[in-house]
Amino acid sequence: MLIALKKTSVVCVCLALVFLLVGTTANSQTSDRKKTWTADNGNGTFTNPLFYEEFSDPDMIRVGEYFYLTGTTMHSMPGLPILRSRDLVNWQFVAYAMDKLDLGPAFRLEEGKNVYGRGIWAPSFRYHKGIYYIFSNVNGQTTQKFTATNPAGPWTRTPMKISLHDLSVLFDDDGKVYVVWGYEGVHLAQLNADLTDIVPGTDRVIIPKGSGIGEGSHFYKINGKYLITSAWFNGAMRMPVARADRPEGPYEYNQAVSIDEDFGLMKGKSLTRDNKIRPADPNARGRLSLHQGGIIQTTKGEWWGFSMMDYNSIGRLLAISPITWQDGWPYFGLPGNLRRTPRTWVKPNTGYNDAPSAPYEHSDDFALPKLKPIWQWNHVPVDGKWSLAARRGFLRLHTLPAANFWNARNTLTQRAVGPQSSPVVKLDATGLQPGDVAGLALLNKPYAWIGLERDGKGLSIAQYSDYTAKTARASITGNTLWLKADCDFMKEIAQFSYSLDGKRFTPLGEPIELVFQLTTFQGVRYSLFAYNSAEQNGGYADFDSITVNEPYPRGLMRPIPYGKQIRLASFQANTGLAVQSSALVVGPPTIFTIVDMKRGRVALKSGRAYIRVDRNGQIKLEESMPGLEQSFQWIETPTGELVLMSLASNRFLRIDPNTRAIICDSPGPTPDGKDGTRFIWK
Repeated sequence: MLIALKKTSVVCVCLALVFLLVGTTANSQTSDRKKTWTADNGNGTFTNPLFYEEFSDPDMIRVGEYFYLTGTTMHSMPGLPILRSRDLVNWQFVAYAMDKLDLGPAFRLEEGKNVYGRGIWAPSFRYHKGIYYIFSNVNGQTTQKFTATNPAGPWTRTPMKISLHDLSVLFDDDGKVYVVWGYEGVHLAQLNADLTDIVPGTDRVIIPKGSGIGEGSHFYKINGKYLITSAWFNGAMRMPVARADRPEGPYEYNQAVSIDEDFGLMKGKSLTRDNKIRPADPNARGRLSLHQGGIIQTTKGEWWGFSMMDYNSIGRLLAISPITWQDGWPYFGLPGNLRRTPRTWVKPNTGYNDAPSAPYEHSDDFALPKLKPIWQWNHVPVDGKWSLAARRGFLRLHTLPAANFWNARNTLTQRAVGPQSSPVVKLDATGLQPGDVAGLALLNKPYAWIGLERDGKGLSIAQYSDYTAKTARASITGNTLWLKADCDFMKEIAQFSYSLDGKRFTPLGEPIELVFQLTTFQGVRYSLFAYNSAEQNGGYADFDSITVNEPYPRGLMRPIPYGKQIRLASFQANTGLAVQSSALVVGPPTIFTIVDMKRGRVALKSGRAYIRVDRNGQIKLEESMPGLEQSFQWIETPTGELVLMSLASNRFLRIDPNTRAIICDSPGPTPDGKDGTRFIWK
């Protein structure tokens, strides 16, 4: 693995050490290459995110023993996926609430128009008296209402008569139905009987602009109190909450029940206003923090929070957090460390402990009579111009006229998977006609693709970058080709390659930089496409298969070395935790034995003594039977370093970079890696 290093960047140097260590992880995960990320660690704990692929603007309900989840899908169709879980960690796909949303030429990529980054978003999911409801925004249109008596469908779409930005609906105990919506000024109104309009005269501002309460509202009534969770993203992202005794207020505010929780992930590349790629920023604290979601209660009485965080170019990912109620406010986090969410923690108590599973399969041989639920079309598809039946075991895409990939219709997409993944596509180009282009793309802005072009002279391999406007080419004999994109979402870079035999791949074109941007308002999407650049109806492309390889299905985590001896080096130096004269000091790392305390917890033993943390965070090395004060939750950051959270204080062990003192007072790792919480072990 090659990594470019800058001597001036401590973070980059340390990340290089991490990836070198991950080399041993790769060997341990070789047998898992066909697996995908699951949040369930299989030992009674889970690790965020719930899915290592985009799931944004989440809303969640519980009906009986099941939790149901939906989220934003923008211009991708079908939309509004519904997932189901019994334990809040392992989810199954149920259905899409919306097959298509065709509200004019822009939704069909016609007349030079599009709805990139718009479409359908920020849904409000509710259940009342046997009916499931989803209310969702559409830019430039009225809010759409979806209803069903079974979450598996069928779902009925009804346009409302009004447009409500980031709405949330509450069915109150007295039979009234309320809706809140807005940005920097929250409105409340009562909905009419068929839930398509507000009752005249009930619209009022309940939270004025300037209050610090943002958008993305989730409206609840809990123990007689009305609560509104929301999101704020001007500066550090955070989750404010408002509460009142009556739906119309007056409301009091808590400016942050969740803030600064990015699990130590550095803000990645971004686009400037003139569409230049800006490098990653280790000092941009708070820009990736958990910030939009709500709360939910299990049948066993536990409260849990759910929210999303920006995860750079892979998109916005979903996390859950234990809730600690204090002074009537639902704080994300644990006692002694409110507002911060442990990346790894004990699974929710729901009465169920389901086996680790993921809701989607990313690879597809197109042998089924219908597309797997992982697939979504880019805008409304042209149904008569694609088929799974024209040639058994193939996806056939007919080429339609388009100036470029961005405007190509019938592009089939799926979400990219982190932290690294490589889609490999087998393509038969026999049916391509002059002017046709087909292949594998990274749908983003800027986008990039690799594929086959046919002109009057025959076929050629091409790789195009929308960012540089450069095309690299290679010759080909025959009509069958394998196309590949190696994507690393930690380094935010991708490399296209091709193969004539499916085994030996040749890179083509320069590496592609990956960013998260607001044009599509989505993370990178793997895409199968075919269009005619001469802007006429052409032939067709037959896609034989797509295989999405994931070299690290457990992220960059490694198995906890129970019963083994390790050294703990500081993330920033060759020194680390050492024992001298029966005291814990900073020095050349010495050996500790890892004692299994169950559920992903460990005790660190040196000789006969253990590292002990009291409830005030003070540290000692003493001989004793290991218990709560000797126990640490073993947690790894998204970039693979170890952080140790004391179960006595729910704070993190660290080496103070200024005083070199070993203390346990950190709320969690910072993105710049300078706070002393991260360790490298071997």
